[in-house]
Amino acid sequence: MSRFFITFSYNGKNYVGWQIQPNGMSVQQTLQQALSLILRQEVMVVGAGRTDAGVHAREMIAHFDWDRDNFSADDLVYKLNNFLPKDISLSSIREVHPDAHARFSAVSRTYKYFVTTVKEPFLHEYTYRLFFQPDIDRMNTLCDILKEYSDFTSFSRLHTDVKTNNCRIEYARWEKKGDIYEFTIQADRFLRNMVRAIVGTLLQAGRGQLDEQGFRHIIEAKNRNVAGDSAPGHALFLEKVIYPDDIWL
Repeated sequence: MSRFFITFSYNGKNYVGWQIQPNGMSVQQTLQQALSLILRQEVMVVGAGRTDAGVHAREMIAHFDWDRDNFSADDLVYKLNNFLPKDISLSSIREVHPDAHARFSAVSRTYKYFVTTVKEPFLHEYTYRLFFQPDIDRMNTLCDILKEYSDFTSFSRLHTDVKTNNCRIEYARWEKKGDIYEFTIQADRFLRNMVRAIVGTLLQAGRGQLDEQGFRHIIEAKNRNVAGDSAPGHALFLEKVIYPDDIWL
């Protein structure tokens, strides 16, 4: 059996998230079922990370093991794209080293969150509408503070099964593009609910309700209850997952 990485995108609106759950259909379950049916064998798919209900991915990576005795990787992409629902689309399947892992081999992930202050029928499904003009300079000042810390317990969902809440944030920035406020954040890893909790807290600052000292207090408290509410999932996108060049065959 050889190991392969799948690169794909999905609209998360109709899913309970990436990971298989008992309360509804997940992206992982949908992809596994399609692969298992086409390959006529039980297939396990492991993703680069979890996305919450309603969250989208422009680029998600997952791995699976396959003996490739029936057809090529390109043929499998074609078959899967014809079989999968319209809200999941594969771009490639590439062979990697046998010990490569979609989650643990990744060196960074990038997310984007989209906010708007206008009522727009063609944006509302993918942006979070605010009813105030956010102070982008104040929010970006707090973004710089994020890079000074490593423990982000205050922005993590409670009672998760991870061993550490440490992350290395490499980039965090808000930009205004027309009617859209776009937040980009890149880190070596993210905790569950972390990006949405950070966005919700930064928007408090954008509304004038939080300053630098208060933001530091939130991070240093290591307590989810002191941070802001999580921003809605429908405006969050996993944009990119980066791996070392030497994992590809």
